[in-house]
Amino acid sequence: MTRSHTAKFGLGQIVRHREASFRGVIVDVDAAYAGPDGEPGPDDRDQPFYRVLAMGESAGFLIYAAEDVLEHDPDIAPLSEDEQARWFAMDGLGHIAPRAQPIH
Repeated sequence: MTRSHTAKFGLGQIVRHREASFRGVIVDVDAAYAGPDGEPGPDDRDQPFYRVLAMGESAGFLIYAAEDVLEHDPDIAPLSEDEQARWFAMDGLGHIAPRAQPIH
């Protein structure tokens, strides 16, 4: 049975991975697991999943993480309006998407 979820985190929000101890910014949200079929995935796929642009020591990297392994990071300030404009586009209805993807 599929559960109905509201995503806990939004685009542009800074989060921390509970297990891997890295920080990143949410760049995309899926209502449930939408990763590759046929590959091992998480046991609980029926929850929001996020694409997170993580901040490494020398460069950024993109991860796909379940909501239950992410938490709000109170030590990092949210993105400024200038940073949000650099990374995200917003249409007239207030829909937000990463600049690299069209708003549907």
